[in-house]
Amino acid sequence: QVQVVESGGGLVQAGGSLRLSCAASGRTFSAYAMGWFRQAPGKEREFIAAFSWSFGMTQYGNSVKGRFTVSRADAGNSVNLEMNNLKPEDTGVYYCAAADEDPGYEFGSARQYHYWGQGTQVTVSS
Repeated sequence: QVQVVESGGGLVQAGGSLRLSCAASGRTFSAYAMGWFRQAPGKEREFIAAFSWSFGMTQYGNSVKGRFTVSRADAGNSVNLEMNNLKPEDTGVYYCAAADEDPGYEFGSARQYHYWGQGTQVTVSS
C-alpha cells in the first residue's frame, strides 16, 4: 500500500508565499517522479509542477513558471513546492502524485501517476 500525503496549504494574501510538502511511502515504494496538480472549483485538473528522479529535471505549467519551484526534499520520496507571488487564480486544491514506473519525459502528465494524495487547500485572497 502506497500513501501520498500533502501538507502546507492555507490562506494567504495575493503576493504572498506558501510552501507545500509531499511525502510518498510504502514498504517497497520508490518514486521515479512526483508531481503537483491543481483543481479549482468548476475547472479541470491542471498540471502545476513535477520533479523527475530519472533525469534530475523539473517541469512547470505555464501559469506558474517563474513563480513556483518544485524540488526534491531531503527525505526519500518527498518533494516541496515553493509558491511565490501568489495570485487569486492560484486558489484550488493541490494534489501531489507519485509514479512508481519511469514516465520518461512525460512526467508532467497526470496519466503517468498511479498514486495520489487527498489534496490540500490553497486559498489566495485579493
